[in-house]
Amino acid sequence: MPLKDKYGREVTSIRVSVTSRCNLNCFYCHNEGQMNEGKEMTAEEIRRILKVASKLGITQVKFTGGEPLLRKDILQIVKAGREYMQDVSMTTNGTLLAAMVMDLKKAGLNRINISMDSASRKRYEEITGRDMVDRVMEGIRRAVEAGLHPVKVNVVAFPDYMDDLMETLAVIWKLGAMPQVIETINVGRNSKIYAIDEVEEKISSMAVGMRERKLHRRRIYTIKYDGSLREVEIVRPTHNSSFCANCNRIRLTSGGKLKPCIMHNKGLVDIITPIRNGRDDGAIEELFRKAVENRYPYWR
Repeated sequence: MPLKDKYGREVTSIRVSVTSRCNLNCFYCHNEGQMNEGKEMTAEEIRRILKVASKLGITQVKFTGGEPLLRKDILQIVKAGREYMQDVSMTTNGTLLAAMVMDLKKAGLNRINISMDSASRKRYEEITGRDMVDRVMEGIRRAVEAGLHPVKVNVVAFPDYMDDLMETLAVIWKLGAMPQVIETINVGRNSKIYAIDEVEEKISSMAVGMRERKLHRRRIYTIKYDGSLREVEIVRPTHNSSFCANCNRIRLTSGGKLKPCIMHNKGLVDIITPIRNGRDDGAIEELFRKAVENRYPYWR
């Protein structure tokens, strides 16, 4: 029987933070809504959790951080995902990706999200604190060449930099990837929400078509660019009841807690301590059910 919360939302996806460490310092970072636990699960512990999750109807895993490629055992972790999940993906800042793309694909990675908020060297460094945008673009190129489709590039929207945003979308399209324009959330070190309305209005005014994904009811606009049809996805999590009503995720923090929602830390369920204390799979399944029971739509 599939996992369902009290609002009838099925949970079929798990988002696993494998570390809270990162080699960038983005000023808006939400770090997956995690508190700094200062600990990490082992690859074998992650494997055990995914095994239990698969028994409960969870079929998709996305590995996140911090920056997941900082884990020396990330290939072992991806292999664990491939062993139990139908779809294995990752979100990365891309700075370490180029040299690892083929190994990640061989380990079982299906697709990838790469963060690049600006294709401008100056603007990228202002956002991240590091001059590494060339490395990110090379990572995008190699991911596209490796066939990790769809290669999506996450671009956090700052309306005051509209020209830079549009130029960044053009660079992403030229690289053969799909941009995903994301609204900020006021979680983590970011206290300000940069409304995405103006950005979406600009993009929709250029569009020749639009479709919606089931996940979060995200809109994907089709735009004619350079003689071809290109797509851009809009992610609007703030003050968006449709977004929350169509969420199918449970989260796992890098310290081993099941987390019902990125926006808050209510209803956290410690899953790693019982595993380390030798509890069997049945007991771990019950902890999953408890965490799903704790889920509620943040925006209602």
